[in-house]
Amino acid sequence: MKKSSFITSLAFAFVMLLSFNAEAQKFSPLDKSPLDLASFSSEGGKAIKVFYSRPYLKGRTIGTDLAKYGKLWRTGANDATQIQFLQDMKFAGKTIKAGAYSLFTIPGEKEWTIIISSVLDQWATRGYNESNEVARLTVPATKGEESLENFSIAFASSDNGATMHMGWGTVRVAVPFTK
Repeated sequence: MKKSSFITSLAFAFVMLLSFNAEAQKFSPLDKSPLDLASFSSEGGKAIKVFYSRPYLKGRTIGTDLAKYGKLWRTGANDATQIQFLQDMKFAGKTIKAGAYSLFTIPGEKEWTIIISSVLDQWATRGYNESNEVARLTVPATKGEESLENFSIAFASSDNGATMHMGWGTVRVAVPFTK
């Protein structure tokens, strides 16, 4: 009887090993709002990095269905967007010390308010508190000719710094940073 019990235990362990191995090879499906990185390099290397999720329009409208006008937005999807400064930069007339921050926006039809917050690792806008703001700046919202299905961020060099361009649908927003 002991031999039968040993064989049963051995067979059970073997089945468990096979099922564990099969489960270990299951992968998650593609994220509906994929994570992306936009960065700006200066003479000394990388200066700014933005980690954000890129939601799709999927027939929805900016301002009413998505990134609602007058409401705080996480500047992407999922977690609040994170912006890292690898060197001190100026934003809205204030020096932003090198480090990691959250990036929020308040979209509007004609202008967007861009907010840099000292609190990290937030889901969406939960936990946002105005007292944690490092700086904010209001910039014009313009229209582009091409419609972008996914929310997008890109950088371009500018005089003594960089401009962060945000686009979604035909909405375009340019955010200046200087050294």
